[in-house]
Amino acid sequence: MKNQILPLVLLLSVLTSHLSVAETNKIKLQTENFPPYNYSVEGRNFAKDKGVTGISVDIVREVFKRANVDYSLTLRFPWDRVYEKALNKKNYGVFSMVRSEEREALFHWVGPLAPDEWVFFALADKDITINSLEDAKAYKVGGYKGDALSEYLMEKGLRLQLSAQDKRNVKLLKSGAIDLWASNDFSGRALAKQEGFELSKMKKIFTIDQVDLFLGINKETNPAVVQKLQTALDEMKEDGTIAKTIEQYTN
Repeated sequence: MKNQILPLVLLLSVLTSHLSVAETNKIKLQTENFPPYNYSVEGRNFAKDKGVTGISVDIVREVFKRANVDYSLTLRFPWDRVYEKALNKKNYGVFSMVRSEEREALFHWVGPLAPDEWVFFALADKDITINSLEDAKAYKVGGYKGDALSEYLMEKGLRLQLSAQDKRNVKLLKSGAIDLWASNDFSGRALAKQEGFELSKMKKIFTIDQVDLFLGINKETNPAVVQKLQTALDEMKEDGTIAKTIEQYTN
């Protein structure tokens, strides 16, 4: 009897070991509503796995598939919540995020996932000309709370009216409560469309900067896992997968 029990104990030990290794390497991904990069299929502030879609979501899914790394995906609100979780918990990741100087040392980075053009939008019938950030200081500017763009503009001396949800800025722009909306070109247009605001009624009047979006992973996460993800992403860039994914959502 003892001879029969020992192999069983050893087998259970091996299986438990494999399960613990898999669980240890599982990445719990967090994101927010930021169309067309990442957003809930049903337009809600909470969604999981297949209920989340977008440019970055499709790219990240393919990255994890090619790297053979297990993951879960949750969309939550607000941004501060998902950001803090990835910052403070091992094996947590957050996207789509600008790799700013202030954030550089806080995360492991995988990317770039997609381009992010920072712009000012104004109503199409408004006679507003912006040639520099200094010019923008004369206007009421709306921004998204916690967003890298908003933080950048405030560092440059602009006073922003911050909203907890970026889609609120569509309504503020439409009503004239703000003169300029500081946003991402792709996401601004996607949000306006979601809110039923005709794109012909707003215009991009100034490009603030061109940046890239990344996946940030908690610093305590196994660096070897992060490297596998980056290698997979690099392969996707080389074979054209990333470009095709971006085109699918923006054309």
